[in-house]
Amino acid sequence: MPKAIYQSIYKDLKSKIESQVYLFQQLLPSENMLVESYDCSRNTIRRAVSMLAEEGYVQSLHGVGVRVIYQPVRQTTFTIGGIESFKESALRNGCEHSTMVVQFTELVADKHIQAKTGFAAGSELYYIQRVRYLDGKALIFDINTFLKSATPGLTKEIAAHSIYDYIEDELGMSIVTSKRIMTVERVTEIDEKYLNLNDFNCLAVISSQTYNADGQMFEFTQSRHRPDYFCFQDTATRRH
Repeated sequence: MPKAIYQSIYKDLKSKIESQVYLFQQLLPSENMLVESYDCSRNTIRRAVSMLAEEGYVQSLHGVGVRVIYQPVRQTTFTIGGIESFKESALRNGCEHSTMVVQFTELVADKHIQAKTGFAAGSELYYIQRVRYLDGKALIFDINTFLKSATPGLTKEIAAHSIYDYIEDELGMSIVTSKRIMTVERVTEIDEKYLNLNDFNCLAVISSQTYNADGQMFEFTQSRHRPDYFCFQDTATRRH
């Protein structure tokens, strides 16, 4: 299933904002200029800009234009806020990245797994453990559980590259929503085994349930971050 044009424009504009082609507080080119540049309709541009606004990259100002409000964080920071793969975040931060898959297996959810992940008992799942390296340092330990029926054909080789690339580009699935809980937890034996922890005895842990366009939860992930390479970044809107 091909991606919609507005998604490609959104990604291109997002990349230009992150690389500071368009600077903080600068106005994006006018809607007319963007329509001409991308050879598309006004509605397509508006959908792309709306996605950028939802993620806190731009703000539309009536009668003025669209202003860039994104400010880059320091390069060694791995952020959450928006649904972003490890590969995408590493590239955005200008970091060399790699992944080592330490476990790839299949299992069937029991009541314990159901309580922890949200997958119904009896669901067939892929269970994956991965060590994430940034600039040669093992800084993140990911424990991933994917619904097998929603992600058929998943392999260890795909997990070492990018599961989200496979889901979106090969399976044509739209990744829409992720519900997250952020905690601070003590280091475990498995953390000590795989991560470069220095003197840290705790980790920032993000537990997330991720849903596709059909409202189906297809992923539960626990991502365990060394705290000095982690930053929470989000954009909130006050609702009246």
